[in-house]
Amino acid sequence: MNRPLRRRTVLSGAAATAALGMTGCLQNPDPGGSGGTTVERYSEGDTPGTGTVTVLGAFGGQEQEAFLASLEDFQSETGISVQYTPDSDFTTTVQQRVGAGDAPDIALFPQPGGLFNLADHIVPIDVYLDYDALAGTLIPGFLDSARLGGRVYGAPMRMACKSLIWYPRKAYEEGGYSAEPATMQELYGIADEIAGDGITPWSDAWGAEQATGWVGTDWIEEFMLRVHGPEIYDDWIYHRIPFNSPEVVEVFDIVGDLLKSDDVLGGVDTILSTPFSEAPLPLFEDPARAMFVRQGNFVTGFFPEDVQENLDEEVGVFAMPTWEGGFDGQPILGGGDLAALFTLNDDTVKLMQFLSSPEFGGPWAGAGGWLSPHKTFDDSQYADETTRTIARIAAEAQVFRYDGSDVMPAAVGGGSFWSGMVQWLRGDKDSQTVCDEIEAGWPA
Repeated sequence: MNRPLRRRTVLSGAAATAALGMTGCLQNPDPGGSGGTTVERYSEGDTPGTGTVTVLGAFGGQEQEAFLASLEDFQSETGISVQYTPDSDFTTTVQQRVGAGDAPDIALFPQPGGLFNLADHIVPIDVYLDYDALAGTLIPGFLDSARLGGRVYGAPMRMACKSLIWYPRKAYEEGGYSAEPATMQELYGIADEIAGDGITPWSDAWGAEQATGWVGTDWIEEFMLRVHGPEIYDDWIYHRIPFNSPEVVEVFDIVGDLLKSDDVLGGVDTILSTPFSEAPLPLFEDPARAMFVRQGNFVTGFFPEDVQENLDEEVGVFAMPTWEGGFDGQPILGGGDLAALFTLNDDTVKLMQFLSSPEFGGPWAGAGGWLSPHKTFDDSQYADETTRTIARIAAEAQVFRYDGSDVMPAAVGGGSFWSGMVQWLRGDKDSQTVCDEIEAGWPA
């Protein structure tokens, strides 16, 4: 059996940069750059509100209902009316509206790239929020995802946690496997035990039509964080080092040792031809045909219905472990919505203070599908223990980093990186060649 290479020599520097990556999260922003205002510090009463605040976001349906339910007490207590408009083409719409001089008072950006494109029109959060208090309750590193030119332009109001390993609780416990691996190397050892019992350890699937390959970019990002740490990760996603740097090529090889091995159910062809939403299904067959799937907290929506109805009894989850010899701390890869302020007045500031606080989101947490970015959020409000476990995983992380492909230019993060992952996994091109080609296509 072709087993993954269990250990690799890592490039130096990850441990040394760990402390820098963590301390940077709590620093006050550089006052240089004004964004969408000339005001250095806003005080209540400077500009009275109109009694209504308009909000533009990307989510609708049940998420919209839960969002509005989370604002009911705020509206009744303050007398401020919130008018929310959902838009499935949010990224285009917000740019058009701002360009036409019709910006919403507040916009909820699902990715920092769109936020940065409009930074000249957005009020930096240090103008109207208590930056240090906010940084003190958020998961470390979250504010860095909205930082541009030394200032932070968005306040996190929802989190997605990607760095999760899921397993079928009953079959896994019957096998006697540990659910507390300290490192990826220990997890590989558990996978060896599972394989020794005749079960393929991992299930993975990337199929997503034109977006096939995005699951693979998450694998690379997860290992970049663990092997080389947040500083190198940031240098990579913001192109301060080239995409074909030795650190990146090394991580492609490490990930390839796992995904191109017999430790993944069905091998490469199955990974590429199976919809990503079906990756967890083999875990819940009887008997289980695989034991691990790596995916974000949203994946519970793709579990079989009977599993979803008994989530806590049927499913186990733990954080994707650290890499022995790499970053000395637990990193979390994820995403989230960033609230950004275009109109500065008493009412909009009050809403931003609430949206960015640990008190926001109780009804949304109870409805499911929402995680607070605050480590101080009252987790008794989540609907089940599985979600509380995920919230604790995120809260206890040493550093959070936004999904790198969402930060890279669209031509890379939603283009050549996706297609390059497919070509690389299929074996059409090796790690160095794929990285060289992505670097050559990086927009000038």
